[in-house]
This record gives sequence, structure tokens and C-alpha cells, in this order.
Amino acid sequence: MPGNPNETKLVNFAMANGTRRRIINFLANGYGNSGELENIIGTKTLAFHLKILQQAGLVKFEEGTVKLSEYGRKFLKNKTGKSEEKTMDFSQAKPVEIAEIRQLLPCIADPSKLRVSANMLPPPGGILKLLEPLFPRSNYSDRKDSLIIQKGEIITTIYGSGKVSIRMIKNEDEAKEELENLKNIINEAIAKGVAPTPREKVRVELMDIYNSLPRTNCGKCGEQGRYSFAIRLMAGQVALDRCTLLKEPEYTNNQEHLQTLTVYI
Repeated sequence: MPGNPNETKLVNFAMANGTRRRIINFLANGYGNSGELENIIGTKTLAFHLKILQQAGLVKFEEGTVKLSEYGRKFLKNKTGKSEEKTMDFSQAKPVEIAEIRQLLPCIADPSKLRVSANMLPPPGGILKLLEPLFPRSNYSDRKDSLIIQKGEIITTIYGSGKVSIRMIKNEDEAKEELENLKNIINEAIAKGVAPTPREKVRVELMDIYNSLPRTNCGKCGEQGRYSFAIRLMAGQVALDRCTLLKEPEYTNNQEHLQTLTVYI
């Protein structure tokens, strides 16, 4: 049964994913076979999600079926006693301001571009999740309490604490323009006092990641092969820049596509 900090972290990671929560809730009624679970979540990532749940000690396999482990049953029973952080009423949110840019450094992925850091005041806190539908290409992460927004190659991350970071910026003027646009979009929605309608999440499949990686299985990333790296990337256990081949000119398109996909994991 998970007890030490590393094991607890693994359980938290497993349950931070909506698909894995659906699997656990389905198994709460007894057990399931692969066919039943495939009908719920599809076939492409079933093995991946079950492996994560098994590593976390939440499920076990018996005679071709999947069941909740003893720990999994206790976890599900106790879960009702833990309420998620309450989301603020959007109508009570206050307009935000973006504080002066605090950092302007070379971007790790492309040294010719910049990464900047700023602060949003007051911190968005409970309304951050509600802001997701305001941006066409964005994804809110419960696990990290962050909202990632992609606009072309520019990637902006807003945290519930109020920290804002932007990558792949050309210069300080562009950074200021992006931050001003961000503030205006959020404040316009706050002025209306009604949260925008949530939209369907972009779903990234494991094979989308796998097929976009260089087909070399070179092992430079420290993994056994491309499939292993794709699984760990989906799980948030490795960063995309661990694949050093993506920095070579012939893989520029692959890198750009993967940067887009990983925003939505």
C-alpha cells in the first residue's frame, strides 16, 4: 500500500488524469475485462492507463480481469471525504493587472528566442480553470494548477499563484504586447461576470506522440526506445528536450508538432 512520499506522488499522478478516474469509478462496481474498459476509453491508451494505475497500487489483475486493489477500494471510499478546491464564482472575480516583467532570458528550446516571467495581480486562484475556454488552444492542469495557452509558437503558462511565463518570444516589446492582450481578454470576461462555456478537451493519443518522435531508437534520452520515451512523456515523467535529436534541423517540424501536442497532455 502506498505510504512514502514517492508512492503518494505516484497515486496523485495516477488520479490526476480524467480517463484513469473513469476507470477507477467503473471498477468500483466490481471488476472489468479489457473489452468493457475499451468501450469506455478506447483501445489505444488502455494498456498505458492500466499500467499507471497498477504502478500506483490502485488496481490488480486476476484471471484476465481488472479489479480495484485493497488500497484502491480504500482510496475510493475515503475520496468522498476530500473535497476538491472550490472554484470561485466567476461573477466575484476582480480585474487583473500584469506586473512588470521580472525576467528576460534566452529560451532553452531556441536560444534565438526569449522566455519571460511576470506576475498577475490579484492571483487568479479559483477562476483559473474557468479561463480555459477563452483561448482557442489552451489546457488547464489540475495537477499543476496551471493554464497553458498556445498562440503560434508562443506558449504562455499562467499559474494559480499568479506567476506568468511566456516562451518563444522575439523581444521584450512582443512580450509586453502578449501580456497586455492576455490581461484584456481576461478582464473582458470578468466584466461580463459569466464564465465562458467549457469546451471539449483536446485529446492526445500515445501513438500521436510515438509517431512524431525520431524513428531511431538511439537511446540518447536514456530510454530503451521510442515507445518507452513516448509513454514517459505522456506520463509527465520526462521533458521533451530529453530527445536531443529534435534539436537537429531535419527534425524541426517534429519538434514543433510535439511541442503543440505536449501542451494538451
